[in-house]
Amino acid sequence: MCGIVGFCGKQSAAPIVFEALKHVEYRGYDSAGIAALFNGQLLVKKDIGKLNEIETKHDLTSLPGNIAIGHTRWATHGGVTSANAHPHCDCNGTIAVVHNGTIDNYQELRQELTSNGHQLASETDTEVIPHLIEDELKGACSLEAAVLAIVPKLEGSYAFLAISSHDPGKVVGARKGGPLVIGISKRGSFAGSDALAFPDYVNQLIPLDDGEMVVMRQNVAELFDAAGNKLQKTTRQLASKWGGSDKQGYQFFMLKEILEQPQILEDAVCQDKELFTEIALDILRAEQVIVTACGTSRYAALVGRYLFSKVGRKFCDVVMASEFHYFADSVDKNTLVLAVSQSGETADVIEGVKRAKAAGAKVVSIINRPLSLLSDMSHHIIYLNCGPELCVAATKSFLSQLVVFYLLSFSMVNSFDKAVNDLKNVSNEIAKAIDWNNDQLNKLSKSLKDKKDFYYIARGINFAIASEGALKLKEISYIHAEGMPAGELKHGTLALIEPQTPVAVICPGDYTYRETLSNAIEAKSRGAYIIAISDVENEVYDFWVKIPKVDELLYPIVTVVPLQLLAYHLAVSLGHDPDRPRNLAKSVTVK
Repeated sequence: MCGIVGFCGKQSAAPIVFEALKHVEYRGYDSAGIAALFNGQLLVKKDIGKLNEIETKHDLTSLPGNIAIGHTRWATHGGVTSANAHPHCDCNGTIAVVHNGTIDNYQELRQELTSNGHQLASETDTEVIPHLIEDELKGACSLEAAVLAIVPKLEGSYAFLAISSHDPGKVVGARKGGPLVIGISKRGSFAGSDALAFPDYVNQLIPLDDGEMVVMRQNVAELFDAAGNKLQKTTRQLASKWGGSDKQGYQFFMLKEILEQPQILEDAVCQDKELFTEIALDILRAEQVIVTACGTSRYAALVGRYLFSKVGRKFCDVVMASEFHYFADSVDKNTLVLAVSQSGETADVIEGVKRAKAAGAKVVSIINRPLSLLSDMSHHIIYLNCGPELCVAATKSFLSQLVVFYLLSFSMVNSFDKAVNDLKNVSNEIAKAIDWNNDQLNKLSKSLKDKKDFYYIARGINFAIASEGALKLKEISYIHAEGMPAGELKHGTLALIEPQTPVAVICPGDYTYRETLSNAIEAKSRGAYIIAISDVENEVYDFWVKIPKVDELLYPIVTVVPLQLLAYHLAVSLGHDPDRPRNLAKSVTVK
């Protein structure tokens, strides 16, 4: 969940690391810090808060030296305190470590270290790493030798970077489970949780595999296996450098990413027809198809399940990735697993994929990030083509996931080209939904911002959109919300409806319209305030979110956008930062 960055070069390192951390702040923003080496000394600055706040307070970029490591944190072990912020140091302040992941046996290691006289200053699992390295360096070995010696003692999933004033001139990194990418350029060597952190001039990339170690110097990065043997690995290049990593005049990334969805849809449909045809055949041949995902991606998968059944006549199951291993006993070589993860690094999804591959299943990943962990674990990869999504709450990546499921389902019936054309046509309808509703939803949010509960209901293919709308509201406005099938409202939840309780009803003029409208009337008769997302006007509505009429299978693409806008405007009305919601991070790399 955290973001780590390291640089070793000829230039001042702290400003470069600071800029790189900005691009991985989506991974965590509880606290941040930078450690640098200069004239044989280790210098550290860190604090709680967002990166820019800490820079204003502590002037992180003023740290001298051409070697530095940095970290932006999402708290897992230990609260949000300055002491728990990274980098963490050894007893003498000569070793600094930044770490992403979890050390599962840190309590045993901590007890062993303290019994041997070490003084640990934080509550984190990370802090055991510099102290373990400290013990190894007492034997006058190199920093990389010390790292190789302590890695077998660490249980869990991790990626970390270390520097030491005892062995200056280098950054040493290691990984097991957590992502770590190396970047090479004429200006220096980089390491980071995500290649997105690197400057544009970094064009040679090397993703580390489990058990590997890197030793970075100015223009050189040497790789080693767990036994210390030197490795030769081919560098990779991104097909193109991602754009869109600035706000382009918008107050928040979230609004920018919502409003660019008409264009994103057109980018998302640019897929390889032969690849989709091959994957569609694999889906049809498989005895069992399982889609595994978390959060927003799971709701996209639920739409996919409906499409697979309705269009391709193929049933699939959708399993929460965090629950996958409890249901994995039936997975075998005749199973196809679709793993959906925007980042390609979601820990629960990766664990499920490992379990599936061990059982002989074929794995197809639907991801956005190049060079991610899932991309190296999959038989086939489908990219979302939506560019970097820097708001923690997913919007445009969800739309792209829907596009992928549409294309896969129609590929099952040899109608890939038809699906592409239909999707391109609906791009204009998304733009209409935005134009018709953005200002009105902004006004509506002012009247609803003091509400404590929201309910979202829909039927059929739009049920998943109701759930996604509720999730968006919870994520960024911190208002309790539930999404459910409209028919389930009367089976318990109706008891919670009070006068003026907002109920968002997705009721397009399709085969679900009359029954969904009936459920809206049930809620209104108990005093609910009905917000209807529909292409059909009705006097039952207290507030009408007008959408264009489209094919019934395409409604999710149109109905979700106003719900994203409603959540955004409510969050802003309440004074929240929708890009960086509390307690959350975008790339969930811990279980």
